[in-house]
Amino acid sequence: MILAIDIGNTQIVVGCLQGEERISSFRVATDRSKTAEEYALLLSGIFSLRGIAVSRLEGSILSSVVPVLTPVLRDAVESLTGEKPLVVGAGLKTGLNIKIDNPAQLGSDRVVDAVAACARYEKPVLIVDMGTSTTVSVVDRNNSFLGGMIIPGLRVAVDALSSRASQLPLNISLEAPEKMIGTNTLDCMRSGSLYGTAAMLDGIVGRVEKQLGQPVTAVATGGLGRLVVPLCRRPFHYDPDLLLQGLGILFRKNHPKK
Repeated sequence: MILAIDIGNTQIVVGCLQGEERISSFRVATDRSKTAEEYALLLSGIFSLRGIAVSRLEGSILSSVVPVLTPVLRDAVESLTGEKPLVVGAGLKTGLNIKIDNPAQLGSDRVVDAVAACARYEKPVLIVDMGTSTTVSVVDRNNSFLGGMIIPGLRVAVDALSSRASQLPLNISLEAPEKMIGTNTLDCMRSGSLYGTAAMLDGIVGRVEKQLGQPVTAVATGGLGRLVVPLCRRPFHYDPDLLLQGLGILFRKNHPKK
């Protein structure tokens, strides 16, 4: 069993994988002020609560878009397992040909998503990861990572709208209203955010297909994807475990078998 960790701007996703099977997963808030010892204690407590024996872990891997927390979680995992985790970054075998202007700028989460999508779906593939930001990544039939887009995340956009418009409510819950045409302020905001994002994704898929000159397989992941994908007119595969699966694939590619 391996430990897979993805450090995001808002949440840290932790998963225990046995081969391609997810044994357990959970999320904790990203806290840049916590020390390695505090994260180790937090992870150990959750493992104990879920009946996961740390002694069963054969190795670990982590990806991060929060550079300040990368060494912190690396040390926390090492203190728990006795071994340093693999860290997604330069020098790791991915199987991708990164064709963007500066490959060093590519977020590790987008690399991991792309690795998993290439292994699980027909190419060319378009991957939408909906978290703090909404990222779009495109990989062609030859495993070339062509690039993509970075868009303000759904939650970020709604919160920004509320904070800049004095008559709009703060901290609204995101859930699809019964009708697309809202008849009150809350439903108008929810409908505009969710249906607007769905329409945007439909349009992006069509424009990417036009640029490539061929159809793509559209895959969505991230916590907010489950709210938007059902509203899209284009077919999307919603894969909430895409990132964890990608970490598992990268671990197997790069970790020598004992």
